[in-house]
Amino acid sequence: MADLKVTLCGIELDNPVIPASGTFGFGYEFAQWYDINCLGTFSFKGTTKESRFGNPTPRIAECPAGMINAVGLQNPGVEKVISEELPKLKQVFGKKVMANVSGFSVADYAETCEKLDKEEQVGWLEVNISCPNVHGGGMSFGTDPKAAAEVTRAVKRVTTKPVIMKLSPNVTDITAIAKACEDAGADAVSLINTLQGMRIDLRTRKPVIRNVMGGVSGPAVFPVALRMVYQTARAVKIPVVGMGGVTTAEDVLEMMMAGAVAVEVGAANLADPLACKRIIGDLPAAMERYGIGSLRELSGR
Repeated sequence: MADLKVTLCGIELDNPVIPASGTFGFGYEFAQWYDINCLGTFSFKGTTKESRFGNPTPRIAECPAGMINAVGLQNPGVEKVISEELPKLKQVFGKKVMANVSGFSVADYAETCEKLDKEEQVGWLEVNISCPNVHGGGMSFGTDPKAAAEVTRAVKRVTTKPVIMKLSPNVTDITAIAKACEDAGADAVSLINTLQGMRIDLRTRKPVIRNVMGGVSGPAVFPVALRMVYQTARAVKIPVVGMGGVTTAEDVLEMMMAGAVAVEVGAANLADPLACKRIIGDLPAAMERYGIGSLRELSGR
């Protein structure tokens, strides 16, 4: 029987499949379609210190083999996430959840992480220093090694749970950012977030997205993501969580061969709400086809 179990920062997962932040809400929304306890875990909607409406619409555009989004971190703010969203989630999900955190200053990141760190249901803090869709925050911290390290140190000072720094692909050398986070105390890194892109409406001669640019995700970015996971896994000693265009069980196996210990699934959830359930169900047969008995043995091969 195929062994799907993996360990992420000392916490065992039943399988490596993790819906990515921004594509799975706060989890309970998907519980109407299937038992989400089949997941390894999931990363909930990006949370900031204060509530955010997000960017003006339109903020979604289609593109070949993927999509562009500029949602802009719409969320109710950390206090309401703790008081309203997590209690709803607890009714349908019995595992540790990954809290995704964004900010507009180092102090923002630290304060939001400190609050979520106290929540029993939170197992990991995924610190997003790579969002390309907000101004004055997000990706600006993830494109400079010193800034990335500063956020990492600030969060580690006020938390006790594993900190996973979510990295941007919109850099010349992602390994430099990853190593800076590792040196500053990060317990793991996750990558990649979306690539920057845009579309133009030929009829109006204006950008399709009101924000002009947004983040490209979907199958088109998978080879880029795989390459960056491969490079990063060989540059750092901490665990790597791979993501970017994952849509099949075979994609999960590729990510783990490249060096990932777990794999996040993003845009696929928006095209098919049952995507993660399907991928988990397909993993044993895919492992058998390629002679893989245990995913623990596969990681980084």
